[in-house]
Amino acid sequence: MKNGLIASGVLTLVLMSSVVNAQQTEYPLTVSNCGFDQTFDAAPNATVTVGQSTTELLYLLGLGEKVAGTSVWFNPVLPQFAGLNAGIERLADNDPSFESVVNKKPDLVTVMYEWHVGAEGIVATRNMFHDVGVPTYVMPTDCESKDNLVGGDGTRSELFSTEQLYKAISQLSLIYDVQSNGVELIESLKASEADAIAQAQALNLPTGTSALFWFSSADMEADPYVAGRQGVPAYMMDKLGVDNVVTSDEEWPLVGWETLAKADPSFIVIAEMNRRRFPADDVEMKRQFLMNDPVASEMTAVKEGRIITIGAHAMSPTVRAIYALGQVAEALEGYNLK
Repeated sequence: MKNGLIASGVLTLVLMSSVVNAQQTEYPLTVSNCGFDQTFDAAPNATVTVGQSTTELLYLLGLGEKVAGTSVWFNPVLPQFAGLNAGIERLADNDPSFESVVNKKPDLVTVMYEWHVGAEGIVATRNMFHDVGVPTYVMPTDCESKDNLVGGDGTRSELFSTEQLYKAISQLSLIYDVQSNGVELIESLKASEADAIAQAQALNLPTGTSALFWFSSADMEADPYVAGRQGVPAYMMDKLGVDNVVTSDEEWPLVGWETLAKADPSFIVIAEMNRRRFPADDVEMKRQFLMNDPVASEMTAVKEGRIITIGAHAMSPTVRAIYALGQVAEALEGYNLK
């Protein structure tokens, strides 16, 4: 027992020492990120974010003053950052141009999705930025265990894990020399995740409970973009203990309503967003479709009113996903699924 206490004490001292030593970054710093090695001689002072996820992570790390411009927004910013965000230029609600990003003279571009900045990025490739001396950082959540050249929005080989999100926070806090902030944020998010998982597991939903997550549709008459079995909604369903009626490994496959209606999910989760790229970006359009379409309206979830709305950003690999897990669990408590 005494040896155990001594070992425990030594371990605690080692961990405490590691945290202290990790509080200051030593430059030059090289970070391996999604197939690229990026070297930083100092902490970035002017960052352009291509994706709401990286914007909010920088805010949460206390780095708002480092953000020179933002782009690609689905939902309003986290409430605590409304004032901060209002004072930062938004280059585009959706896809910024390469020129608009470079014109801000950033010393780092942070990226949420490789389809914006990647091998076939619609904004630019990473090499295009690197050729003009601008480093890039792509969220590990969009490249690890995922091939973005297969399927419309990429295909995952493994179920999404929040460890990828925590890795991004650790790396960003290292790059910006705010490691203590990163440790605090990860601890807070892990506590929130543990609480949400406990809430979900306490539901003890019956075997066979199933779900459908609907992100959007290019046209109300077209097949919808629904969540595949490896992405963020699948992570939520795994923690809830429910089955996904969609079996594709693609991130957001197109699946016909006849197929979805035949699967007859126990409940449906729909995305709410401010973005207006497609008609079904409007959550009310989704609701009206479900209620009135002759096929979709026959689903048990629709007839029983088991339709849950969450922010679209929570269906992506972001901190919002952790918060939304508890939100979905809370909504399920009111349904008769026993």
